Amino acid sequence: MAYKDDQLHEEKVFKDPVHRYVHVRDRVIWDLIGTKEFQRLRRIKQLGTSFLTFHGAEHSRFNHSLGVYEIVRRILINFEDRPNWNREERLLCLCAALLHDLGHGPFSHSFEKVFKLDHEDFTRSIILGNTEVNQVLSNVSVEFPQKVADVINKTYHDKLVVSLISSQIDADRMDYLQRDAYFTGVSYGHFDMERILRVMRPVEDQVVIKESGMHAVEDYIMSRYQMYWQVYFHPVTRSAEVILTKILHRVKELYDGGYTFKVKPTPFVSFFEEQVSLEDYIKLDEAVVLYYFQMWAEEDDAILSDLAYRFMNRRLFKYVEFNPNLQMNEWMELYQLFRDIDLDPDYYLVVDSSSDLPYDFYRPGEEEERLPIHLLMPNKELRELSRQSDIVEAISGKKRTDHKLYYPKDLIEKLPEDRPEKEKIKKILNKQES
Repeated sequence: MAYKDDQLHEEKVFKDPVHRYVHVRDRVIWDLIGTKEFQRLRRIKQLGTSFLTFHGAEHSRFNHSLGVYEIVRRILINFEDRPNWNREERLLCLCAALLHDLGHGPFSHSFEKVFKLDHEDFTRSIILGNTEVNQVLSNVSVEFPQKVADVINKTYHDKLVVSLISSQIDADRMDYLQRDAYFTGVSYGHFDMERILRVMRPVEDQVVIKESGMHAVEDYIMSRYQMYWQVYFHPVTRSAEVILTKILHRVKELYDGGYTFKVKPTPFVSFFEEQVSLEDYIKLDEAVVLYYFQMWAEEDDAILSDLAYRFMNRRLFKYVEFNPNLQMNEWMELYQLFRDIDLDPDYYLVVDSSSDLPYDFYRPGEEEERLPIHLLMPNKELRELSRQSDIVEAISGKKRTDHKLYYPKDLIEKLPEDRPEKEKIKKILNKQES
């Protein structure tokens, strides 16, 4: 029997709090899960710094990746023998679902911003490079690793396959919304996934939803909207991200300036020098980063030691609503006041903006074209979701943006009362609070 068709003698199952069980019968999938690059995902949190806000949010990219695989596996069972579905794509879909997040680094998005990296580039590199994952995929066929990379990169010729893990209603979103809701303990992320899976249909270049399942999809869209604003953009989580980002900025600045660290930050050197090898990237996980944060809390550099101590002990910055586009004068005044009290505003006065577009209709020519969700009507006609749903129409194409200013309130409070800057700073910030 060819490796691609090889089945385990006995089905393996992972007990899962969201899907109850994750089922594995394909030898290829089992072998991929056992690779060191996939096992590394156990050491990367799915929600970054959210564990400092929601104490249960300790789940990993490993959990999530298995969940996305399981959802795609169930979708494909429903697709069997349906027109427009090519059964030859089954293993490709399962592998792409399992490996779609393979390149995420520690505290993913914050880390990427500081070092100007893209986890999708590393996902591709792991799949195509000299790795255990590549060896497994290459055993299927010589061209199979490239096919998996193309699906994840959204460049694969069969757009129906791509839409299963990357669209406005895909297995990736369906898993992370439910999983993140479960582990954060909130109720927002729940929707009737089983209903959605039952009414999904393969049609040419995309997955569509039977019109009878529209209300389940409305629930899914609103669940996504609520999760972004109540969990992913939670201001306490963002405060932790701000501090994390500033720690990494400070370390890089010190390294570039020839600072002598008490414990040399060896795993970060290639990142500082912008010459990151795949091997260096794979070795860096959150356990390593947190070890160095612990060490940096004892550094002689006052800014680095303070920021690292804050992150490790949850002494986070406070925040006020603040739009720098509309409040430039206050921003400039605060910036100077912080310099006057010897608090470097580049590290201690940070504006952070969050924005989300919960659902969008098709806009041809846009830089990121979002394929809309289509409903399959009883007469076999396809209709775009927002044309049928008043709920979805109300939020379609509407981007919501939120701006906050983060600062160390404790250090402001510690200033002597006779410092005139203290009263001025508090007056500006209290004005924003009110």
